Amino acid sequence: MKKEIKFSLVYRDMWQSSGKYQPRIDQLVRIAPLIIEMGCFARVETNGGAFEQVNLLYGENPNKAVRAFTKPFNDAGIKTHMLDRGLNGLRMYPVPADVRKLMYKVKHAQGVDITRIFCGLNEVRNIIPSIKYALEAGMTPQATLCITFSPVHTVEYYTAIADQLIAAGAPEICLKDMAGVGRPVMLGKLTKAIKEKHPEVIIQYHGHTGPGLSMASILEVCENGADIIDVAMEPLSWGKIHSDVISVQAMLKDAGFQVAEINMKAYMKARAMTQEFIDDFLGYFIDPTNKHTSSLLLKCGLPGGMMGSMMADLKGVHAGINMVLRSKNEPELSIDDLLVMLFDEVEYVWPKLGYPPLVTPFSQYVKNVALMNVMSLVKGEGRWTMIDNNTWGMILGKSGRLPGKLDPEIIALAKANNFEFTDEDPQSNYPDQLDEFRKEMKDNGWDVGPDEEELFELAQHDRQYRDYKSGIAKKRFEEELQRAKDAELSNKGFSMEEVKKFKRAKAEPITAAQKGQVLWEVDVKSPSMAPEVGRMYHADDTFCYISTLWNTFDKVTANFNGRIIEVCAQQGANVNKGDVLAYIERVEETA
Repeated sequence: MKKEIKFSLVYRDMWQSSGKYQPRIDQLVRIAPLIIEMGCFARVETNGGAFEQVNLLYGENPNKAVRAFTKPFNDAGIKTHMLDRGLNGLRMYPVPADVRKLMYKVKHAQGVDITRIFCGLNEVRNIIPSIKYALEAGMTPQATLCITFSPVHTVEYYTAIADQLIAAGAPEICLKDMAGVGRPVMLGKLTKAIKEKHPEVIIQYHGHTGPGLSMASILEVCENGADIIDVAMEPLSWGKIHSDVISVQAMLKDAGFQVAEINMKAYMKARAMTQEFIDDFLGYFIDPTNKHTSSLLLKCGLPGGMMGSMMADLKGVHAGINMVLRSKNEPELSIDDLLVMLFDEVEYVWPKLGYPPLVTPFSQYVKNVALMNVMSLVKGEGRWTMIDNNTWGMILGKSGRLPGKLDPEIIALAKANNFEFTDEDPQSNYPDQLDEFRKEMKDNGWDVGPDEEELFELAQHDRQYRDYKSGIAKKRFEEELQRAKDAELSNKGFSMEEVKKFKRAKAEPITAAQKGQVLWEVDVKSPSMAPEVGRMYHADDTFCYISTLWNTFDKVTANFNGRIIEVCAQQGANVNKGDVLAYIERVEETA
């Protein structure tokens, strides 16, 4: 019998690789016991990356979400792990050092055991400080190698980086094959090279299934010494996401490895509940193409999780590009034509920009440059006319050293713009800021929270946190969800009247108990306008008042938890007994 291979469920990444959002706090709390009951996971990825930002966009407290989701796993002895972006912390752009230090103290206190630290450039100067901060906070730092396929990303290149990260104190290494383009044999050789030199170091493999190489890659890394494999589960496995635990377990068991058994009854329950979350609202934000594998991803090397945003970009410029082509009497392009053009342009742009591994945020930078180039070329203009400041920061060295050499054309363009290259430690460009955020919290009367977790959220995601505190975020999300629901019905060819009927069919009417005038809101002395679609009511909330002929104000309560989907009586409207005031769709109480 060969060595034991453990499994980690990347529940957060399953959602992030599928669409825009993730489950709410109440949903995460419901799924956790079933994940535990499955009995096959030594680890679960609970947060990190865009997790906290998504909570803020919902209008939910991300700190409560992390604590609530990690607790059941902590109690069950299952290790939790998060994803962090090194210099960028949990966001898409650099974070001051004092904010980075606070992050590990906060996340450890919230119940997160392991932090997977990566830098999109594999820049050790961005990773090593985070290893130190994590160790000081009591977390396990899992240093990460971002895997891609290019002439410069060799086994020797990666093992040299791994040596530095292990020497800096990392007890674990993750092979992060974010686009699934790592070639299986190369990944096996890399695993073997690290294990032979550092047999005590744990190696965890994270591979997306986009181009279809992941199962071969999993087998190769396991045959060469890997310890833990990241897996997904239906209905969010395969496609651009991750291999399913059932298939991985069967393959490794047949190969002679020791693997945990799967409680299939619990698996089917968790599968059904995850589908329930999709049907509830998350499916409105999942691009169906993310459920498809595509060999085209081998050509461009872009992560599968980017396909949704990339297709949205293409659809956004499609009409404009064809308008330009028509004006030049040239044949129009289909979306597929544009997709192939974009892939070809990424393949052209990438080496000229120094082969940055195509992972957040550098995959976005390369894709954006390629898209702008395609648009310029269609117009008959030259390349490189539209490069944003973040991409220039990468080119100039502000994010760290690029793996490959910049093309002379790009260097000349930088000099023509009077830009200066730098090789300074990237962190030196971003001075400490926590004191500024402490002052803002004090001025606003905001509590810094236990373990200063609220301070951390403001410092990490200042714009989203302010929107969360003001209530704008929740309102914006509810409006976005309603638009998505309406758009789905409209796309199916239904008229607005039919859409209204569908919405009413899933809702319950709130009616007037007697004749009178409708006064919305609780302050009857200063009544305001009718509530907006998407507004949440709880069972005991005052829905409105009916002003009667006898100068009484009869209170109408919501009676159940729900969101407004249609308002039928405007402020001041005269209604008769039994008239519908509004329709509310029932929702479960959220944490």
